[in-house]
Amino acid sequence: MRRPRLEPAEEPPAQEWEQALLLAAAYVSDAQYNRNVPFETSPRAIRLYCFYNHWTLRVATYIFICVDLSLALFEEPALYPLPFLATATVEILCLTVFFGRLMHFAKVTPQMVFWKDTKNICILVTIGLTLLDLIIYGSLEAAHIHSVRWSRALRPFFLINLPESRQVRRALRSIRNTLPDILYVFLLFMFSVLVFSLMALKLFGDRGLKTAEGSPYLTNILEIAFELYVLVTTANSPDVMMPAYDFNGWYSLFFIAYIIINTYIFMSVFLAVVYNNYRKHLKNEIRKLVYLKRYKMIEAFNILKVQVGVEFVVQEATWKRLARLVVPDLSSSHLELLWKISDEGQKGHVDRMNFLRLADLLNIQVVTISIKKHPLDVWMPRIYQSSASLLVQRMVRHRVFVWVYDVIILLNAVFIALDEKSPIISRMEWLFLSLYIAEILLKLYTYEPRAYFGRKQFWNWFDVLIVIAALVATVANATIHSARKYNSQQILDIVLILRILRLLRVIVSIQRFRVIVTTLINIGPTMLTFGGLVFVVYYMFAIIGMEVFQGKVHFYDANFTAPDALLCGNPALKGSAFARARYCKNNFNHLASAFLVLTELTVVNQWHVIAGGFALVTHQAAKLYFIVFHIVVVILIVNIFIAFVLEAFFVAYSLEKSEIETAIEKKIQELGVGIQEEEEQDEKPTANLSAKDGGFSGEDEGVERKASKGLYCRIASNKYRTVDALLQRMFESEIAPDDDGPSLDEILSFSPSDMYLKNPNFESSA
Repeated sequence: MRRPRLEPAEEPPAQEWEQALLLAAAYVSDAQYNRNVPFETSPRAIRLYCFYNHWTLRVATYIFICVDLSLALFEEPALYPLPFLATATVEILCLTVFFGRLMHFAKVTPQMVFWKDTKNICILVTIGLTLLDLIIYGSLEAAHIHSVRWSRALRPFFLINLPESRQVRRALRSIRNTLPDILYVFLLFMFSVLVFSLMALKLFGDRGLKTAEGSPYLTNILEIAFELYVLVTTANSPDVMMPAYDFNGWYSLFFIAYIIINTYIFMSVFLAVVYNNYRKHLKNEIRKLVYLKRYKMIEAFNILKVQVGVEFVVQEATWKRLARLVVPDLSSSHLELLWKISDEGQKGHVDRMNFLRLADLLNIQVVTISIKKHPLDVWMPRIYQSSASLLVQRMVRHRVFVWVYDVIILLNAVFIALDEKSPIISRMEWLFLSLYIAEILLKLYTYEPRAYFGRKQFWNWFDVLIVIAALVATVANATIHSARKYNSQQILDIVLILRILRLLRVIVSIQRFRVIVTTLINIGPTMLTFGGLVFVVYYMFAIIGMEVFQGKVHFYDANFTAPDALLCGNPALKGSAFARARYCKNNFNHLASAFLVLTELTVVNQWHVIAGGFALVTHQAAKLYFIVFHIVVVILIVNIFIAFVLEAFFVAYSLEKSEIETAIEKKIQELGVGIQEEEEQDEKPTANLSAKDGGFSGEDEGVERKASKGLYCRIASNKYRTVDALLQRMFESEIAPDDDGPSLDEILSFSPSDMYLKNPNFESSA
């Protein structure tokens, strides 16, 4: 990257310094959010780049992406049909926004970098192909000629290639890099299936055996290969074996050997290879992120550094101004805390190593906790502090109180399972509701109400809302029963569901349950990355399926009297397992239905029945569509998703605090405003605590004065502001902290082989 084009002869020093600060803030912001965009460093380009990264523009871009993808719901075959002119107008508007967003990106990126970036070319080509398809389809539609909207399958390319979707793009890139490594295992697996198919043809082809439907049994090599491929998924077991097994029991050994070799051995080896290679390529991706982060932080330091004695440093005023530019809503107290951590010797400046930690410091959540007096303690202190009142408060704060209500909840579950029509059971429900209401009232009497209903007190809100909803529904149900005007079964169902949801409260009481649930919540954003990837694949397969299979299968109500109603509207399905199973609603007649079919295919069970049904109404070659979907989604993406979740879960579940988190925690304790996370968990919801994210309240107060104000703080050690922060935690121990890495051009062109040459231990340790 080039240095800012500053011309001292034309610009005053103050303006020059402001522009330098703005450039440094852009570098630090990129490092904080792991953006790897090489941008122009002129003052105008920097301002455009900051505007490009503004959250409103990112949100607007995602909204238009969602609108563009949702157009398939309104286009033929449509769930909610709209005229072609309406959908085409909306699509052109979306394309205009995408093009404008890309041109904005081009304004802030060096031209050579922009035109070398594959994703930019891909977006331009996709826009051009979509416009071409719109023109052709619209012209044919005007002439009343039916054609195919083939460009709809390209719409997910916008989600993948726009810079905002770097998480999905990284996952896709890791899968692409993993493919060559797993290709040989897959080819060997397919070779095994083919060999067993030939063996099955020779063993059973001339026996004259019949299936349960009366069809010839394993007489066609392609049909045999398909059936044996289905057997790998166990979806047609033991049906595919039964004709041979009925003929001779020894033939079962053939199928047992096949299942052991292909289902258990090959699929396990496949998962192992996928896991190992995906982890290796993910590690390389994270290494690249770390190098880019350090590169940008070094660039920011070089812009702002001044010489003090023999070393280069960043002064306190400059550092604080920079932090304010990166995070404008950072409170004064939070800023002061971060400065005290960075300025270890209290010298009034930070050296290079401490400056490089700024992006990581800003990524760690600091939670402030207010300790407040109960309103009753303020209004009537004598009564609230009386011995009887203190006894009640001690009882409610005691662990036994929580355990007693856990037992009550479990007893309630037993009564829910009993006959609701029994008068005793009905009265017991009123007793349980009374106990729940008493629990809430006792807690509100003991704990400060604003803290009890704090923004972070999810389970308190959950308890209260469930109890209130159950009370209202129970009263309504009793009222309707007494009126005896109409059946209230739906209200009763709601009541039962609300009661059952109370059982989730037990999770909070058991420490290990709470840890597991919290870990799953923390890695949720990382799992959503693969959710986006699965959505992209689903969308493309759904569009293809709609074009190929639309109108081939129809769903009719049970009382419909059409001749082909029981055959899903297609005589070709007569006698098929698809029609017998009444799978008529599993069709590709609109996007929502197509997504449901693809979900069923992902679950695998009975997927061969669905594939066979659509093959009957079109051509046997249609089975390739379902086989390819199974290979891409079930064998490849699901296995990679499992590998990623395992890695992320182990990291979030077992890792201790990082060095920077430890430094923040130590400084908080030194300042006397610390409260341990375990202490808060033990107290919650017993302490009168109110948690806030992102810093401290009170802009004009110093950190040291917070304790006297009843305000304490801690770090949310298991929270991650970005997905990259968690990913970096996976492999940070294998990257030396003083390793600045190569130049920017080398970093951006890294390949796995480059990684290995620069650090052989890095890749081999995967």
